[in-house]
Amino acid sequence: MADSETTYHPDPDRIPVDLFASKTLPGLSSGDLGFADSSDHLLFILRKSSSSLKLLLDPSGVPLFSISRLHNGMWELHKGDVQKRKELVLTVKRTSNRFSKTELDVSFAGESSPQQHLVIKGCPFQKSCTIYSQDSIVAQTSLMYKLRQIYVGRSKFRLTIFPGSIDHSLVVAMVAVFLQGRN
Repeated sequence: MADSETTYHPDPDRIPVDLFASKTLPGLSSGDLGFADSSDHLLFILRKSSSSLKLLLDPSGVPLFSISRLHNGMWELHKGDVQKRKELVLTVKRTSNRFSKTELDVSFAGESSPQQHLVIKGCPFQKSCTIYSQDSIVAQTSLMYKLRQIYVGRSKFRLTIFPGSIDHSLVVAMVAVFLQGRN
């Protein structure tokens, strides 16, 4: 009898995390894209600094990563503000760019192990992508569908981050690169 009355407590490290992206979250400046949890607490802000530079900020405005667009479908992700050029975290290279499908290869700086190689596949126009690490899914995005909705707006989308060893802010930065990758 005692076993049937015990409550189940899931391990928080084994539960996927959903972040909701929108430009209309409270506390955002014009042009910013915010990532919030299910309680509408703002966790990350993506701010466009110039045509080739974006900043990923924490809720208080401190730069976590700077995303620099290079030439020929290449990006670099640095820790902190780009003017300080603290530390190169990763590089991204576009390997395929068709109308309905884009594929990016992500390589971490200073790492040569195959575990640190990621692939992002999807369609930026539909704001849907999946981030793969070898044969497992790290994260994926999808538009916010509702029942009985004929037209699905592209202003809000969901980012689901699956349990693993990759930092959530890094996943958000990779999604930002992917969304910029169609250009």
